[in-house]
Amino acid sequence: MISTLRLRNFRSYRDASFEFEGGVNIVVGPNASGKTNLLEAVLVLARGSSYRARDIDLIKKNKKWAQLDGFFGSNSRVVRFENNDGGDKSAKLFSLDGKKLQRLSLERTVPVVFFEPNHLQLISQGPNSRRDYFDDLLERTKLGYKPLLASYRRTLAQRNSLLKQPAHRAKSQLFAWDVRLSELGEKVVGSRVELIEEMNQTVAKNYSRIATKKNQLSLGYQAQFNSQNYSSRMLSKLEANTDLDFQRGFTGCGPHREDFSFELNGQPISSTASRGEIRSIVLALKVIELALVEKTRGQKPIFLLDDVFSELDGARRRALVKYLKKYQAIITTTDADAVIGYFGDHNLVPLS
Repeated sequence: MISTLRLRNFRSYRDASFEFEGGVNIVVGPNASGKTNLLEAVLVLARGSSYRARDIDLIKKNKKWAQLDGFFGSNSRVVRFENNDGGDKSAKLFSLDGKKLQRLSLERTVPVVFFEPNHLQLISQGPNSRRDYFDDLLERTKLGYKPLLASYRRTLAQRNSLLKQPAHRAKSQLFAWDVRLSELGEKVVGSRVELIEEMNQTVAKNYSRIATKKNQLSLGYQAQFNSQNYSSRMLSKLEANTDLDFQRGFTGCGPHREDFSFELNGQPISSTASRGEIRSIVLALKVIELALVEKTRGQKPIFLLDDVFSELDGARRRALVKYLKKYQAIITTTDADAVIGYFGDHNLVPLS
């Protein structure tokens, strides 16, 4: 758990300090008072990067550096960003209990689950948002997935770069990248399929609890090829579509083009679910995310909620509160009365 946090030249903050308790912490303030920036600071200090911005964008305007200092239990953590040359990039340095590091491996991050209103649009948005969500979860729970996905994306970028060159010059170089992309693609898909299989073990039960009635909810992964021989089938498809890929200038098959699916009582969510049902599904995903992160990391994650209560009705608020009480939670809101009534003991953090 996080107990203290100091922000200097971070986003809208010049120099501010906060204390948090182990249970529920409610951050209250009007719009543009820095509530989201405060949650982002906790996330950056715990994980090493923001969910929404480049490192340089975290530095307060007209300043050359930003720094976050905090204690997680008895362990101190510092993240410092420096932009001394005025360019469009910044240097980033970490310090854990006084030990300086250039980057954070998964084992050195603090587990955090973040919930913001945009997540409620996960099902209605396009495939890219769903890939990002599940890939981010894998990066935080599966050792080696983050460098694997980065390797796949670099290889894809190299292949796409070749596809933008004249075909008569680039075709001879393509096969090696096809082989590499197919091999990495199979590993990415294998990890995604394993994640969906694990989530399906509890997603229906969690959804039924939140919806207060029994339902059958299932998740799926829409792979273009069978996961057992994905690599060879993807390689054949890449070779068969070489001319087409050169015409359009990008790679048309692979994990970067695939999607995740949701079915409620045997019917696709997109065609049958109400707004309320979709929100219950996303809540069920967040509950599973909490459990998965806790299981894989061996410690309870910090639960950050950015103005989510305003997007939920009373029944879903009560369902979420049942899970919140098991974790250290930091909740932002513009309306204290809409949140405080759901909790007994809590720590109020006012912003102005």
